[in-house]
Amino acid sequence: IPMQSIATTDDNVRINMPHQSLSESKNIILQVLSKLRGFAINLLAFLGIKQIYDLKKIHIYSDKILRCMCEYISTLDYEEYIKADVHRAFHKAARNGMVEFIIEVVKACPHVMTSADGNARNLFMSSIANRQEKVFSLFYGLESNRARFVCLMDISRNTMLHLAAKLSPPSQLARISGAALQMQRELQWYKEVESIVNPTDKDFLNQNDQTPREIFTYDHKDLVVKGEQWMKEAATSCTVVGALIITIMFTVAFTVPGGNVQETGYPVFKDEKSFTVFIVADAISLFSSSTSELMFLGILTSRYAEEDFLKSLPTKLIIGLSMLFFSIAAMMVTFCAALIIMLDGRLQVIIPIVLLATIP
Repeated sequence: IPMQSIATTDDNVRINMPHQSLSESKNIILQVLSKLRGFAINLLAFLGIKQIYDLKKIHIYSDKILRCMCEYISTLDYEEYIKADVHRAFHKAARNGMVEFIIEVVKACPHVMTSADGNARNLFMSSIANRQEKVFSLFYGLESNRARFVCLMDISRNTMLHLAAKLSPPSQLARISGAALQMQRELQWYKEVESIVNPTDKDFLNQNDQTPREIFTYDHKDLVVKGEQWMKEAATSCTVVGALIITIMFTVAFTVPGGNVQETGYPVFKDEKSFTVFIVADAISLFSSSTSELMFLGILTSRYAEEDFLKSLPTKLIIGLSMLFFSIAAMMVTFCAALIIMLDGRLQVIIPIVLLATIP
């Protein structure tokens, strides 16, 4: 009897094991797939792909809602239009730079283009006051109707140029790093608006008897001081770095790897290709850092007038930083070439060092 029960037990085991193993396999596969799915979701979130996808979906749905809303607006009569407060939403969109909303609403209600907000400012005056360049760019598509908007004034008798002369909202200034570059942006706005207004508007007095230029100078005096301080600090720091590179590269030019032949005075490795790379990179680094020094000295000795922030100072800063970056890169090439000469074909050491040198 015990032997029969054991046999029966064995038979049951033989019958049930395939079902158990199949169920366990399914569970394992489901767990693996679940982990892979979680890993894929986390990877997409880390790379920003999921956020882009979500934003794209929101944009598509928002566009559909906007089109439906504009179709409804186009059917309203004047009283319903006023009650719906369309012009208020329109000018709020102008202040926030919502170009797509503005375009669709103008298509549905063309007369909304001539409406004004509580300060008697039209679409383009609001875009200038709030520094919304995308909304302002719609001005260039008006063609024959431009003069109609250029001559308008707000409740304080400010023209477009008066509004461009005022300091940008803090939220717009914060988008640009550095007070000097912020000042450059302000000048670019002023010059752009100045190019489209009537010549008489340049000296037009507002309600406070101020010309656009007087407003610009008064509102930006603190930004000019901050811009000068920022430029001098940046130029001083970069001048120190450039001077160190000049000192190092000038010394390296006369202390070449391997030394010189005593009889002739020529470098020992003068016929090596690596030595040619060493000398050329050293010269490039020296000349580039010298150029950057001159640019930064030009910044330090500048008069720091308002107009200097438009082209002169930013150009010197860009050239100086570019040359300094170029000199650092050439210095790294000089270092790698010197190592290749000294290590003489030991690739297991040379390759990792060269790869590390490319990281900066």
